[in-house]
Amino acid sequence: MKSTSPSQPQQSLFTSEPDTNSLSTQSSAPGTIYCDGACSGNPGPGGWGTIVDQDGTRRELSGGRPSTTNNQMELQALIEGLKAVPAGTKVHIVTDSEYVAKGVTSWLKGWIRNGWKTASKQPVKNREQWQELYALLQARPHKIEWVRGHAGHAENERCDELARAAISRYASKNRNGAGV
Repeated sequence: MKSTSPSQPQQSLFTSEPDTNSLSTQSSAPGTIYCDGACSGNPGPGGWGTIVDQDGTRRELSGGRPSTTNNQMELQALIEGLKAVPAGTKVHIVTDSEYVAKGVTSWLKGWIRNGWKTASKQPVKNREQWQELYALLQARPHKIEWVRGHAGHAENERCDELARAAISRYASKNRNGAGV
């Protein structure tokens, strides 16, 4: 566990504007997406959990993969949350993943501009997921809030529980030889 100094912020808010040309003309009630990913081993069995709060309805979604990485599960959690809301919906995204928050707000446009290469000219890891995420974000006005993980944020803790439960399902299937 990292220690933090009192001067470090407990949360950050990032805003990223969508391409308004790709927004649908139909818009539904704004929503909030809470998302988290987890992995047992890195790589190893992984899971993601998402809570979508919209128009008085709360949906919990989860899933996983038998062999994946933590970053892939963090990305998948947000992808699945975004798929659960119609294009044109304003979304407030809450994540404990700096990788996702910084990727969306700081790195993504540069990667695209550089032909999916990082600043050090290396291929972007998890490119297919980033491309899918980018397309989903373009159709949804959004802001991203980073929260510290395992710090008592109720929805973040619940997403972690959903992700860890998904890991258990995949790890159990692998132990029993049932495949996935």
